[in-house]
Amino acid sequence: MSKSSEKLSPLEKIAAFIVDRRKGFYLIYILLIIFSLFSTNWVSVNNELTDYLSEETETRQGLSLMENEFVTYATAEIMIDNISYADAEVLCNELKAINGIKDIAFDSTDNHYVNASALFSVTFEGTSSDDITVTAFNEIENRLDDYDTYISASIGDADSKRMANEMNMVMLIACVIILAVLLISSHTYMEIPVLVITFGVAAILNKGTNFMLGTISFISNSIAVVLQLALAIDYAIILCHRYTEERESKEPREAVITALCKAIPEISGSCLTTLSGLAAMGFMQFKIGFDMSIVLIKAIIISILSVFTLMPGLLMSFSKLIDKTHHKNFVPQITAWSNGVIKARFVTPCIFAVLIVICFFLSNNCPYAYSDTDLDTIKKNETQIAREMINDTFSRTNVLAVIVPSGDYEKEQALKSKLEKYSQVDSVTGLASVEAIDGYAVGDKLSPREFSELTDMDIEVVRLLYSSYAAKGENYGKIVGGIDNYKIALLDMFDFVFEMIDEGYVSLDDEMQKDLDELHNQLTDGKKQLGSENYSRLVMNLNIPEEGEETFEFLSTVRETAKRFYGDDVILVGNATSNYDLSVAFVRDNLIITILSIVFVLIVLFFTFQSAGIPLILILVIQGSIWLNFSFPTLQDKPIFFMSYLVVSSIQMGANIDYAIVITNRYTELRREMNKFEAIKQSLDLAFPTIFTSGTILACAGFAIGLFSSNPVISSVGSALGRGTVISIILVMGILPQLLVLGDFIIEKTSFSLKDIKEHIKIGGGTDEE
Repeated sequence: MSKSSEKLSPLEKIAAFIVDRRKGFYLIYILLIIFSLFSTNWVSVNNELTDYLSEETETRQGLSLMENEFVTYATAEIMIDNISYADAEVLCNELKAINGIKDIAFDSTDNHYVNASALFSVTFEGTSSDDITVTAFNEIENRLDDYDTYISASIGDADSKRMANEMNMVMLIACVIILAVLLISSHTYMEIPVLVITFGVAAILNKGTNFMLGTISFISNSIAVVLQLALAIDYAIILCHRYTEERESKEPREAVITALCKAIPEISGSCLTTLSGLAAMGFMQFKIGFDMSIVLIKAIIISILSVFTLMPGLLMSFSKLIDKTHHKNFVPQITAWSNGVIKARFVTPCIFAVLIVICFFLSNNCPYAYSDTDLDTIKKNETQIAREMINDTFSRTNVLAVIVPSGDYEKEQALKSKLEKYSQVDSVTGLASVEAIDGYAVGDKLSPREFSELTDMDIEVVRLLYSSYAAKGENYGKIVGGIDNYKIALLDMFDFVFEMIDEGYVSLDDEMQKDLDELHNQLTDGKKQLGSENYSRLVMNLNIPEEGEETFEFLSTVRETAKRFYGDDVILVGNATSNYDLSVAFVRDNLIITILSIVFVLIVLFFTFQSAGIPLILILVIQGSIWLNFSFPTLQDKPIFFMSYLVVSSIQMGANIDYAIVITNRYTELRREMNKFEAIKQSLDLAFPTIFTSGTILACAGFAIGLFSSNPVISSVGSALGRGTVISIILVMGILPQLLVLGDFIIEKTSFSLKDIKEHIKIGGGTDEE
């Protein structure tokens, strides 16, 4: 018999309202889904990790400056196999004629032709996203259809589309895995549609509300949906299992209401540790942590709301079909495992203690990568294959830009000469050193006589031009002291001559005008790329890797060399500086995340279990799984992307600890009724289905991302997450029970609830049954 409304608790009234007004909630969710399907297209995705660097870093400042002061044209590297040098020259000239191509660098040196392989370094007339660039790139691909080609380029939105297609595949595989796991762990077949609808809706709403964040990173956009399903599926499973239990003795409506009332506190407490781990990422100096934190926290909250407000109605609506589709429980019994854990309780904890000490040192020596250059993925896309082929055939390029104040060409040329002397430098290109005509560089200063001889202009006309230039700059001393001794940089003089031509003060014959027009176009193009009103950019080609101790030390050498000429007004920009800034940020972020995630989770566990001993045991097991997880890259001598450590360690601490909480909750409840050995055995038996379901889904989702994503950053996160989840499950199911049994005395002594019960017994002279 149902209770009257007057006897219902506030929580029961809320649960009853959700169940009884389920059609209203259905309507709300339908409207939200329709809106989300449209708003998904409003989400802006950022594909550049460097944009999330702190504004205080040199790389971020340099990139902002280059965006405002210079034009950076799109480039592509095209390797053609099995072609003679003569045929390559002909093909190169044909490609140069394509509209939208500014230049193609190709010669007979080892930089461009080796063993019947030609390398074309293409520069386009627009940026990577301009229509003229995309059109020209497509034309190149069409022209090279009959050749054995490898093209490395980031043109248009090809990378974004590829990532979207790959994650759709991951999503499909994850859904198949989820369905398979739910089929095994469910009590009835019709539970599965309820779970699928609940999380399908949550996933759509989370993706559709991302537009409210403005711009999100490609990492968050790619893996948020998969992680949302994997991290939050157990919330729905908890409610589903509660309903099945209550349905044995209650009518569907009462069963749903009671199940929801019992599930809300349980789910809320469980999600707090996950949210704590994700919140810790928000304190990273590298702002991609905040980006992922916000997106995933929103995903968890939306998932919980869907479970609390949509799923109860679905359980009620599907109750008859759920009753009719009960099936055999496919989750195996683990009695043998439980007995083995108890028997080995004095051995394996000692091994674990030694192991975590070793793993602590191994994980601290984990080889981190700060770019995707040296990261391998199981699946490789065409661009990665092309890049590897080009790097194997030709020397790898490492470009570094040195930005200095403009205006002093002599100083710029002196810096260029100094930098070229270092063995780590192959070449240095600067505006002042660009060859203009007859061996003169644009930064060379010429007298009127030298300029007259160079351009075949009348000496008197040139003297007049030099006098006008001096007068314009109010440098009257040069006119009085003798204009023939006045020297002006060739670039500045050319600009002044063209200014005079445009204003009609100077006229040249057709041949001279044509030559100067061509030269002026080249200089104008060079100034766009290498010089501005305020800054000059020297472009260095280095022969050292993009990251590593040697590279980071050489950055300091370059910086100190440039400072001798320009003081502190020097900025270095390139993949090497980006990697250095990321490495510096990682040291701080790693410490912050480790401390905050442990502190946040400790606080949650402290109040959840009302014990000082239990949180320490749980933290020890999960932190041990993190150290063990990141010992593998050290043992394999295989670099792992630094973000993988930060993200996965947060998820392991925040989400995988839920598995430990499930066992510990059962143990503390059963320990009041039986001895510790029976309590731990039953705890493992009762907790295994939940851990099996949630853990298998999260691990498989991680491995699917690692297997099917060709993006090194996303793949690295997925692989580490899958491996870490498996390790966490093994330690939680094996080591944690042993520590709980061995530490039973400490747990009892540090438990507030047990002390309160004892005090109550002393005062009241009896016990109260809950």
